[in-house]
Parts: sequence; structure tokens; C-alpha cells
Amino acid sequence: MSRSVLYVAGLALLLAVGALILQFALPSDGGDGTSVASIERRVENLEASQGSGGDFRVAYLDAEEAFKVFLEATADLRERANDKIREVSDLRNEYAASTISNEQYQQRMNELQAELLDAQLTIDLSALDQMIASDDFGDIKPRLVEWKETAQLLANEVNNLVSMAKMGVVDPLEYQSRYQTAQSAFEQFDQGLTQAATLKIVQVAQQIAVEQGYDMVLRVKNVLVYRNPASLVDITDEVKSVISGYL
Repeated sequence: MSRSVLYVAGLALLLAVGALILQFALPSDGGDGTSVASIERRVENLEASQGSGGDFRVAYLDAEEAFKVFLEATADLRERANDKIREVSDLRNEYAASTISNEQYQQRMNELQAELLDAQLTIDLSALDQMIASDDFGDIKPRLVEWKETAQLLANEVNNLVSMAKMGVVDPLEYQSRYQTAQSAFEQFDQGLTQAATLKIVQVAQQIAVEQGYDMVLRVKNVLVYRNPASLVDITDEVKSVISGYL
């Protein structure tokens, strides 16, 4: 294994550790989401324990919907990645139809995979730059700056992979090893960045809860079929509005 491969492997490990540390700062809902029935039971139990439901205020947050603010902040860059995904699909269809040779297919696939990874990394680096530039991410800015410096090394490796693929891969085994290691490092980086964004969403939800006097904010993933707005309030749009002002 080459020195560059070992270097990127070390980068992947560093990013994984950073993501793991940040994960401990995030609250867990105990699963993928909270069902409507579960919310109702918890509210009823809390109301019963207090003796009066009117004094206990509960809100809920759709974290996935709130996260869309971060996706919208890099919408212009996502089109490039989507184009590459479509090109990969078209290339596979061409190969399946036997309109191109195996050599042509592998050459072009190497290029597209490297370019797609570069496009995806560019999206994350843009989002990271916006977080670093925002004073509202000041509490985790040192970690974000550290990630920026480390991720730039990954960006350099991805650029090398793009160049290698365009010139023609001499050693397919070495290229695939470097590509897979870079892909793994990117996934760890993307996971850590997602957790940083989620942490900020949670903090904003907590801030709104304190300011508006909610006793509990539940995180819900499933779509609510019915809710009583008097006892269960959706603060997702308020959270999105605040986060939008951060970016």
C-alpha cells in the first residue's frame, strides 16, 4: 500500500473519531423516530402525573425537515453531483446494451466515480465554510476549523484521483484501493458534518422551548396523522427560520 493510501486511511480514522466524539453531544430519541401513538401516551402520562394537562406544554420537531435548510444552502452545487449520478447511470445502460467496450466502460467509470466524489466533497466543504463563517456556530468553530484543515487533505487526494482517471489508470488495483479509502474518508467526514448540523438544530429547538415556555420537545420522524394543536405544537418551521439566519 502506497504512502498516499496510508495517509488517507489515517485521515478516515481521524474523521471517524471526531464524528464519534460529537455524537455524544447529541440526544437520542431511542430509535428512528417517535410514533403518534407514542407521543400521545407520553403526553397523557405526563399530564396525569401533574394532575392537570393545561399547565404542561409540549412541542415536537421534525429534524429531517429542519435539516433541509442545510441542503438548500448548497443547492447550486448539488446539481453537479446529480449530473454525475445520471452520467453513471447512463454509462451502465450503455455497457449493458453492449454499445461500448469493457475497456471504455472502465475508463469512463473511473472518471465519473472520481468526479462524483469530488462534487460531493465540494458540497460538504461549502457547507462547512458557511458554518465556520457564521458566529452562531462559534461554540463548535474550533472543531469545524480542524475538520476544514483535515478535509483539505482529502480534497487533494480526490483531485489526484480525478487526474489519474482522466490520464488513464496504470495500476487498477492501486487506483481502486486509493479510491475506496478516499470514499470511506468522505463518508466519515459527511457523517461528522451531518452531526454538527443536527447538534445546531437541537440547540435551536432547546432555545425556542425555553423562550416560549415548553416543558418538552419531542423529536418525530413519522408524519403526524392527527394532533391537537392546543397540546402538541409543531416548532419545525420556527427552527428552520432560525437556522436559515445562521447560514
